[in-house]
Amino acid sequence: MMPTLTRRRFIRISAAAAALGPIGIGRPARADVAPVTWRGTMLGAVATMEIHDEDRRRAERLISLACAEARRLERLFSLYLEDSALVELNRTGILIDPAAEMVDLLSTSQHYTTLTGGLFDVTVQPLWDLYAGHFSRDDANPAGPDEAEIRTALSRIGSGRLSISRERIVMPRGMAVTLNGIAQGYVTDKVVDLLRAHGISRSLVDMGEARAIGSRPDGRPWDVGIADPDIVAHTKKVLPIVDRAVSTSGGYGFRFDPRAQFNHLFDPRTGGCALRYRSVTTVSRSATAADALSTAFSLMQENEIRSLLAPAGIDRVYLVNDAGQSVEFAAG
Repeated sequence: MMPTLTRRRFIRISAAAAALGPIGIGRPARADVAPVTWRGTMLGAVATMEIHDEDRRRAERLISLACAEARRLERLFSLYLEDSALVELNRTGILIDPAAEMVDLLSTSQHYTTLTGGLFDVTVQPLWDLYAGHFSRDDANPAGPDEAEIRTALSRIGSGRLSISRERIVMPRGMAVTLNGIAQGYVTDKVVDLLRAHGISRSLVDMGEARAIGSRPDGRPWDVGIADPDIVAHTKKVLPIVDRAVSTSGGYGFRFDPRAQFNHLFDPRTGGCALRYRSVTTVSRSATAADALSTAFSLMQENEIRSLLAPAGIDRVYLVNDAGQSVEFAAG
């Protein structure tokens, strides 16, 4: 079996890729041609690309071009880069003449907010700030922030209060946006679009979310591993995919407290954290959809998830519930 790719989040961002010149259209790769691979970090997550092309130098240049495009988008969406467009929006509450991709991603985010009844919401950053501040104190109450603090944070949440247009993006004072639940999928989709435009028909791209272009050159599916939420570096399940994206969300990705009662998956209705499942994995044609819905599904009951698969464009869902049991089901 070929090595699998396991999702890992929250890795520090590395150096930027080099800029490149124009690239021509290539030919389909043969099964006996060795792939060109790249591994680094992007938007706080491990990132990888595996490109199959008969011209190895062209494949290397394509990888660098794709990295440069991903870095450009990272400068828009990152919470970790002090001069990113998102950091500026959170600092000032306004972006004048925003990049088209920022408008597109925030508009797409609002679509998923509506679709999930508000469970996917990019304005939950005040809850992150609250929990991070609370548990950074030496005398932190292990029961978490008090109810008054949570109510204050909740009063600053609501993506419907964002005003989004091509001219400007505006939000009320005190609000803050995080795109960590959707940007990695969006960047993955953009990189796939770029590679397809240059003739790549066999590739595996993971900019924090994995998406396959076609199958392997020998016709076999790509293998994407789902991390075991209970055992570090262990694969719980391997999903064979062709022309699909896979995203996994789970509270194990980041925990604020030693007892693992508080994690980064926030419920915008209550201010609490997702504890219903140990992990949620989605499979879709779109990495953006897979990313956003794996986040929102972490807060939903199983029957609610099933009802949204077709409307959300999700093919399959793989759950590991709180008891460690695995549940898998498909749309329609």
